[in-house]
Amino acid sequence: MDLSKKVALLDLTTTQLAEWLASWGEPSFRTAQIRRWIYRSLVTDFAEMSNLPKVLRERLAEMAYLGTMKPLREIVSSDSLARKVLFELRDDQTIESVLMYYNDAFACGAEGRARAKPATERASALRRHTICISTQVGCAVGCPFCATGQGGFVRNLTPGEIVEQVLHFARLLKKEGAKVNNVVFMGMGEPLANYEATWQAIETLNAPDGFGLGARCITVSTVGLVPGIERLSRERLQVGLAVSLHAAEDALRDELVPINKRYPLSELMQACRDYVERTRRRISFEYALIDGINDSLGHARRLARLLRGLLCHVNLIPLNPTAECPYRPSPQKRILAFQAELDRLGIANTLRVARGLDIQAGCGQLRGQRM
Repeated sequence: MDLSKKVALLDLTTTQLAEWLASWGEPSFRTAQIRRWIYRSLVTDFAEMSNLPKVLRERLAEMAYLGTMKPLREIVSSDSLARKVLFELRDDQTIESVLMYYNDAFACGAEGRARAKPATERASALRRHTICISTQVGCAVGCPFCATGQGGFVRNLTPGEIVEQVLHFARLLKKEGAKVNNVVFMGMGEPLANYEATWQAIETLNAPDGFGLGARCITVSTVGLVPGIERLSRERLQVGLAVSLHAAEDALRDELVPINKRYPLSELMQACRDYVERTRRRISFEYALIDGINDSLGHARRLARLLRGLLCHVNLIPLNPTAECPYRPSPQKRILAFQAELDRLGIANTLRVARGLDIQAGCGQLRGQRM
């Protein structure tokens, strides 16, 4: 049977899987057994589900499949702290996802440089693993400094295709005796433009009978789709929200983040204030520092005015250059001055430590090309 006639189990919710199995006359506990094999044992073959009757395993293999994403290329950064994989989907489209390694023995100081913790703390430090996943093939937003946006939009990913990226890296980490600590929806595409699939994937990743990752270990990034932010604020799971801001005035943000023409800063910031009031959770604002564009002290002051009084944190990101992008990252001296001004004005911030720039795995660099 070809895949078009089979059921994609990764696309099914617990309820949908239970109903499908019930239509075969299978007892309800089979649902939990199968989901545990998929999301906890990380199997890729029905034959490995050893506590299922052989006849059921054979029927599952005939009628369903567990995943179709094929790793085409894997690149590891020179410092071994980032691993990027190009996946081929069942329709021959491609996406990229990234595994990032973080060693808690190091912390980023206010000056933006890695600072070693004392030896007594280092001894007990744990290595953390963050997966940056995609939600779309391409992106329709079209931010001029983002490689994904420059390539245009092709289609949304299914819930299973989103989750399958995490499962791939979870299997890799399992071989290393490690596990996934965080998942960030910051790869290719705009998650809130593919809301239904994104949220179902989040529920699967969080579910006790699914992958079992804590909600606070999941972050959704958006360029500022106001209806999506409002909807997210009403969801039951306490996932993190990151907003790609990049400018604190409409004229400049219209240029850097074109969706601002539809949802200007006044609407976006009201949605963010409503989000904080409703959830009591802090918002992260991503701010890419671009040489001569948005990195002056005046820009820092406008940003501080825009965010004053809001429960938030600013992630400062030196722009990650791409081949087609006309912009360049701000020089280090100006970055530190910008950060110091935010500090002076009482705006909590962090200067993000770069990961995987030499393999084009940083923010805004994913493009999913076969090369």
